[in-house]
This record gives sequence, C-alpha cells and structure tokens, in this order.
Amino acid sequence: MDDVADLVAWWLGPLDGRAAGDDGWWEQDADEPAYAASLVKVPLAVAAEDVDLDRAVLVHADFASAVGGRFTLDRDDDQDDATWDAVGEHVTLRELRRRAIVESSNIATNLLLEEVGVPAVQRVLAAAGCSDRTTVTRGIGDLAARDAGLANDVTARDLARLLRRVPPAVEDVMRGQAHREAIPAGLPSGPDAPVVANKTGWVDGITHDMAIVRPVDAEPFVLVVLTRTDESHEAAQERIAAIAAEAWQRAGERRP
Repeated sequence: MDDVADLVAWWLGPLDGRAAGDDGWWEQDADEPAYAASLVKVPLAVAAEDVDLDRAVLVHADFASAVGGRFTLDRDDDQDDATWDAVGEHVTLRELRRRAIVESSNIATNLLLEEVGVPAVQRVLAAAGCSDRTTVTRGIGDLAARDAGLANDVTARDLARLLRRVPPAVEDVMRGQAHREAIPAGLPSGPDAPVVANKTGWVDGITHDMAIVRPVDAEPFVLVVLTRTDESHEAAQERIAAIAAEAWQRAGERRP
C-alpha cells in the first residue's frame, strides 16, 4: 500500500432514494474508489436472481481467468469449509449464493459467477446508476487479470445506490451475515436493535462494510464505509463501528 493513499470513506442516507436522489445525510470521500474485495459479492448475488438458483453445479476450485488460462483458489485463503469439503459434489446455486454472502466464501462466489457471468453483474451496477468508478471485471483470486489491469473497484456512493436496488431475497440473505464486527457492532443491541443486512470485505490493508439498516418504527437507511489503511483489520473494524455509531445518531436526528 506504499503507493496508495489512505482512505476512510462513507455514505449515509435513506434507503428510499426516489425523493433524495444522491443527497445523503452524511458523507466523506464518497466518490473515491477503493479495491472492492468481497463487496463484489453483493451485485453478484443480485444478478443471480435471473438464474435458476435451485440448479446444482459441480464444486471445483479452478476457474477460467478473464485474461485466458485458468487459476486455482487456495483453501487457506477462504473461510468456507463446507463448500471446500464438497469439492467433487454438487451444490445448488442458491446455497452457493448464501455462502458467498454469509460466510464470504470465495469458492462459492466464483462458482456462482461462473454461472451468472461478469456481464450480468455489470448490468446490475449500471441499472443501479453506479458510476464508472465502480467496476467488476473478474472473479476472486484472478491474479493474472488483476495484474493485467482488470479492476474490481467501488465507491461508497455507488454501493449505496446498489443497496437501494437490492431485492428482498438478497437482503434476507444479507441479514444472516456471519461477520458483524464492523457496522452492526456500532449500532444498538437488545430488544430495540435495528435489523441489519450487511456485507463485509477485507484483504490486507482493506476493511469495508455496507449495510441496510431498518430501525424499529423509523425510516430505514443505508450506510457504506470503506477503509484503506495500514492499521490492523481489528482496528479498522473498530473505526467502522465508531462511524456506524455516529451514523446512528445522525440518522436519529432525522426521526420525527
């Protein structure tokens, strides 16, 4: 990261963008691009609505590169033992989508992308009104494509636009998110806690979270926080949680 500037970007605004457009309640560097990491899994999950999710596909760990040839994922870089244990067996696309979101599974993501296709993901981003700063061009772990300049980048504002277009079925999957240490950690807990549907993304130097937040008896909102820093993953999660806590207060100021 020596040649890339640090970034802490966010966008907070209403879930219903018909009246507000891109006018959020609180933002910082919302148009600055950052490496997407696993946040690409959200537009992929949306695009998968157009395929037969009940069809089962063979689980394998090698995939076609966007620049030709093939590459193989490393199990040690993933956190989804269930799908890796199923290599050589068949799993439904619906279950692979769930694992891609809930467990942030890389192998499930690439298996789903193999069926859905990059162009379909790009169409989802275009339909959401995302700018050309947000791009999905390759699968997870396609290092040859990355080195050739094919980027998976996002901005906070564009991801907010995407969250506003997430269908109920995908939001429901996101509510089962296993990784809750960032945005959800900064929001109230207990009986009056909001319902949070979030998706995290992280690699070395990158920690992100994006969420649909539905408070009890109040207007739902979206919050996206992107960080690119040299601090530890745990410190970045704490920073995002602190931003989420302030976002909750700012959103509360708009409640009747």
